[in-house]
Amino acid sequence: MEILFLAKKVITFFVEPFGLILVSGLVGFYFLITRSSKKALIFLSLSFSLLLFFSHPFIGNSLIQQLESQYEKYSYKDKSIEFIHVLGHGHYDNNEWPLSSQIGNSSLKRTFEGIMIFKKLNNPHVKLIFTGYAGKGNDTSNAEINASIARITGIKDENIIINGKPKDTKEEAEFTKSIVGNKSFVLVTSALHMPRAMKLFKDFGLNPIPAPTDFKGRSEIKLLSVPSIGSVTKASNAIHEYLGIAWARLVSFVL
Repeated sequence: MEILFLAKKVITFFVEPFGLILVSGLVGFYFLITRSSKKALIFLSLSFSLLLFFSHPFIGNSLIQQLESQYEKYSYKDKSIEFIHVLGHGHYDNNEWPLSSQIGNSSLKRTFEGIMIFKKLNNPHVKLIFTGYAGKGNDTSNAEINASIARITGIKDENIIINGKPKDTKEEAEFTKSIVGNKSFVLVTSALHMPRAMKLFKDFGLNPIPAPTDFKGRSEIKLLSVPSIGSVTKASNAIHEYLGIAWARLVSFVL
C-alpha cells in the first residue's frame, strides 16, 4: 500500500503544471546539450508557454473558483450534530518553533473552523474528529497537532477523537464510517478540496454536511494581471483536485 501511495503522488506530480513545466524544460535542455536544436526549441518553448499560461492569475483563480463555489459556508445552526470531522493537511515538527508556526496554513484554518462550529453548537456531547498522518520527516501526526490547537481553546479530551494513520481522504472516510455510521456529521476541509471529499465520503455511505474553509480563489481578477509563481501553485492545486475527482469517479464506475 505504501508503494501505491507513493506511486500515486509521483504520477500526479508529473501531470500537474509544475511537473509538466519541469519535464518539458529538462527534455528541452537535453536536446540542447545533444545539439538537436529544433527539438530543443520545441520543448523549451512548450515549457515557457506552460509557465506563462499557468502563472496568469486568471487561470488559477478560474480553476479554483469552479471547485470552491460548489458549497457555501456552514450555517452553524444544526443542533442535532454529534460529530465534526476536521480533515488533515500538513505541518512541520520543530520543537524550537511555537505550535502556531508548526501547523500549516490550511490545517490551521480547518482546525479553527472545526473549533468555531464546536463552540457555536454549544453541545457538550459533540465530538471533534481529527485525522491525518505524520507525513515525511515528522514524528507527530497531523491529527495530533490539530487536536493540540483544539485543547488550547478549552476543548476537553473527552470531546476529541484522534486517528493519526490515514494518509489520504479515502482512508479518512473509511475511519469516519466506523465512528459515525449513517449519522449526519459536519465535514470540515478546504473549499478547494470539498468536492472531492464529499464524493469520497458519500461513496462510503456517509452523510456529510459540508463546512468549507480556507478559500483561495478571488472573484475579481483582471486579464492584464501580473503573472506569478503563486498563480502556478493555485492552478496546480486545482488540477490536483480535478484529477482526484476523476480518479474517484473512475474507481466508482469500475467497482
